[in-house]
Amino acid sequence: MSTLSGHEAVDELALRHLDAAYNLGRWLLGNEQDAADAVHDAYLRASRFAATYAGGDARAWWLAIVRNCCHARLALRKRDTRNVAANDDDHAAWMPHSDSDGVERLVDDVRRHDRLVQAMEALPVEFRETIVLRELEELSYREIADILAIPIGTVMSRLARGRAMLQKALSTPKGDTDGA
Repeated sequence: MSTLSGHEAVDELALRHLDAAYNLGRWLLGNEQDAADAVHDAYLRASRFAATYAGGDARAWWLAIVRNCCHARLALRKRDTRNVAANDDDHAAWMPHSDSDGVERLVDDVRRHDRLVQAMEALPVEFRETIVLRELEELSYREIADILAIPIGTVMSRLARGRAMLQKALSTPKGDTDGA
């Protein structure tokens, strides 16, 4: 998609990459409703500014708009003195479902999943968004660099540091916060 003339082109782009946009929003914002709202805001912005699209990777352009909308929402949260708690059920859709697994295995899977989600949510946003874009959305370093408007070297550095932080968080026994 080299040009984005008209709402139909933006509609097609947004629909084609809706899952990626929503996934990025959910990981950056921490809950499904805020993610859906941010993706909707991004769609409105993309529609309004489609004429300013200068070519290149349309997916990167779209996800950059989603990212910017998420960051705008995060900034509003910081300014808002009311802390909005994330709903514990937000991650229920990601929980493993299997009729053949035993109860113990299912409980272990849920615990591992919850630890991973907590570790991801604890990452600073610049590392979390980089990991989400690379590991979950399987974007190239170039696409991530374009979306985040940073050099490829910074993408690689953030990935390495973010992965190291995740590995450390997941290798620390649960409840061991002082390292003793």
